[in-house]
Amino acid sequence: MDVAQLVRDAMGVEAGEVVERTGGQLSTVYEVRTAGDPLIVKAYAPEWRWKQAKEVHVYGMLEPEVGGSIPRVLHVGDGVTILSKIDGEPLSQVEPPRWRAMYAQLGELLRRVHRIGQPAYGYLTDQILDPLPDNDQYMRRQFAKKLGEFEQLGGDHELHAQITAHVEKKQYLFADNRAAVLCHNDFHEGNILVDPDTWRVNGFIDVENAIAADPLVDLAKTIQYSAHDNAQKLAGLTDGYGAVAGDRIDLYRLYHSLELWDWFKSIGETTYLDSIAQDLAKLVER
Repeated sequence: MDVAQLVRDAMGVEAGEVVERTGGQLSTVYEVRTAGDPLIVKAYAPEWRWKQAKEVHVYGMLEPEVGGSIPRVLHVGDGVTILSKIDGEPLSQVEPPRWRAMYAQLGELLRRVHRIGQPAYGYLTDQILDPLPDNDQYMRRQFAKKLGEFEQLGGDHELHAQITAHVEKKQYLFADNRAAVLCHNDFHEGNILVDPDTWRVNGFIDVENAIAADPLVDLAKTIQYSAHDNAQKLAGLTDGYGAVAGDRIDLYRLYHSLELWDWFKSIGETTYLDSIAQDLAKLVER
């Protein structure tokens, strides 16, 4: 594919250097230098065109609430999307002087995302797939699915039993959420772009995992994947987002760890399985 020519034809601007970027698992991602602002070009294989439609749909929902903090969709073609580029460095690659202040910005941004209501619970494409009317049914289905995968993939039988018993004991908490919202569902430091000179959050990327769910599902993934039990990061999230129900957060952290174990095992990545299993055991004890 001649990416430079594609940009010329679609955008009417002269394209300079084209650099293939890392991080595109389901698409090939290019950065294109122009006389103005650089552009991002994502090319999707035919089997992943539904992911392209999802990305366009989700960014469209986000625009009214967090426009300026997300890439703008500039062109949608046959298997190709052109986006504006969010400046900055991934938060995962820098060391802010004050983690609490940084995470307060993350919490405030995520709170704005969660203003975007959804009509049902479920996985998002350009619609909600297999929608369910309430969080109780949705999270029971999700835990059952991930526990089934854990068992089929050869997960520890005793740990499976412990997780199952814990979820059965705590699943009454699911009903505490009464309305679904748009959840980024991958709001971790690798997807947050910051200015290392001012330590301001410029925005976020990668909406390929977006779902319609309890907003605390989203917050819990940020905690489990990035904040962990770092007191400064957790305090910052509370500063920016507001206080939340810790018991439900813990239950969702368990879900995200279970999902991650299943994913790594399914693709043959064994490096982290033992540490994730240890996290699962600790979360069950909470």
